[in-house]
Amino acid sequence: MSKIQNPILPGFNADPSIIRVDDTYYIANSTFEWFPGVRLHASKDLEHWNLLPSPLSTSTLLDMRGNVSSGGIWAPDLSYADGKFWLVYTDVKVTEGAFKDMTNYLTTATDINGPWSDPIKLNGVGFDASLFHDDDGRKYLAQQTWDHREYNHPFDGITLTEFDTQTMKLRPQTARTIYNGTPVKLPEGPHIYKENGYYYLFIAQGGTVFAHQEVVARSKTLDALSFETAPGEPFITNFDTPDHYLQKQGHGSLVSTPSGEWYYASLVARPWNHHNESSRDPRGWCTLGRETSIQKVYWDESGWPRVEGGHGGKTFVDAPKDAIPTEAPADHSQADDFTTPTLDLNWNTLRVPFTEAMGRTGNSKLTLVGQGSLANTHDLSLVARRWQAFYFDATVRVKFNPFSYQQMAGLTNYYNDSHWSFAFVTWNEINGHVIEVSENNRGNYTSYLKNDAIKIPEGTEYVWLRTKVRKESYTYEYSFDGKNFVEIPVTLDAAILSDDYILQSYGGFFTGAFVGLAAVDYSGYELEAEFSQFKYEELGDHLLADNTYGFKASESRFGDAPENNM
Repeated sequence: MSKIQNPILPGFNADPSIIRVDDTYYIANSTFEWFPGVRLHASKDLEHWNLLPSPLSTSTLLDMRGNVSSGGIWAPDLSYADGKFWLVYTDVKVTEGAFKDMTNYLTTATDINGPWSDPIKLNGVGFDASLFHDDDGRKYLAQQTWDHREYNHPFDGITLTEFDTQTMKLRPQTARTIYNGTPVKLPEGPHIYKENGYYYLFIAQGGTVFAHQEVVARSKTLDALSFETAPGEPFITNFDTPDHYLQKQGHGSLVSTPSGEWYYASLVARPWNHHNESSRDPRGWCTLGRETSIQKVYWDESGWPRVEGGHGGKTFVDAPKDAIPTEAPADHSQADDFTTPTLDLNWNTLRVPFTEAMGRTGNSKLTLVGQGSLANTHDLSLVARRWQAFYFDATVRVKFNPFSYQQMAGLTNYYNDSHWSFAFVTWNEINGHVIEVSENNRGNYTSYLKNDAIKIPEGTEYVWLRTKVRKESYTYEYSFDGKNFVEIPVTLDAAILSDDYILQSYGGFFTGAFVGLAAVDYSGYELEAEFSQFKYEELGDHLLADNTYGFKASESRFGDAPENNM
């Protein structure tokens, strides 16, 4: 029997909402402050996935200008009913402190590729909202509920509110708490299903960290506090499986195949440790962010769903018996010559769409207009793509003619406005045009080369920059001919671009590392930079099939990546 290898969506693809329409499966994932909003994939075999256009691709559907890092789109919910797709999404404006100011919206489309309708404002009761379509035609919004009062726990259970399909508005007078969670607390990410005469409520708990888990409760009705939790262990968790390759599983959704098999898609993370660290504390650093895994589900004799192989899940999962082979790229490598007037689907911008204010693409180059620094949350010319492998190279050719140290253009590895590094062409008073490497770590900025910045020879039109990511660390290189690269003597700790590192100082830790192209001109003169010949090349480090590198892949998170072969 064919096996599905987890994670099925590597790199930052968190909070999956999975559905099936006829013979095609769709997954919607959170995108937080990255634009366009909501990441969509499609598959017919649950193993091979193709990226689709994002539904929230206009500022009418999504306006995140000025949003804090890890605000924006939290846990979208994709469903299909009445001949159309329904997408509920949350735009979170505040992440720190007592409040989580947010707005939940609804948009619909008859085609998964759009167009999507103008957004309908639902409410701001809490995040992680999902729409349940009952078989009697009624619809309900289930959501986490936020309580700002310091004398209560902020996660105030799961609220259910009826949605009126005539007015396309919620009926707030119908709102009731249907579930308070267990003593683990932090109930969020609710999804409701109807099966075996019960309503089943899937709930994430414990926070989206190593204590994360998913529990299931059920009820014969949708009445207030009518749901009882499944007895025994959680539905899925890796809290007590610290050596497992997959960690943090939870917060997901359920889907059935045409032949009646069941699968559960959830977020997952793959931590690594520095060689001088314990594998328990810290449990590890998740530089690829929260990814998507899938587990096979069965129903026990008492009618409760259970994960095959136990609540820790499996790295290799049996594929559906009725799977339809799906063609998809072998990995996520990307070569972009920027020949078209629109960006490739893999590219993302921060908070706002890619417009002429930021730059333009086509004619074999990407032109970026210099704006604010990489610490700017309003005006920033950055185009970036996810890290989707622990080992990769990314290269780009840059044409830039700065006349001030306030002007910079180059290649960045970026987590958020306070955590990034940058290899860039700039100007200084000693050597004129130079190459510098800098890092922003918890908002503290460091120039690594300073007066030893690499002088660019007079008459040089192009500079090639390359980053080499090697799981625990990464470096930058440069070339003046595109063939002979020289390593810049700066080795950076990749952990600084991980969810787990950001969590130590900031509550918004929900995305993952990106590699990108940026132009900065905070002098305000809007100097332009040209980028071309971009290449992102994965080096085969994703958990590999047996004997690809002469070793046995296992369920352990140790020893299964070819660290000695790269």
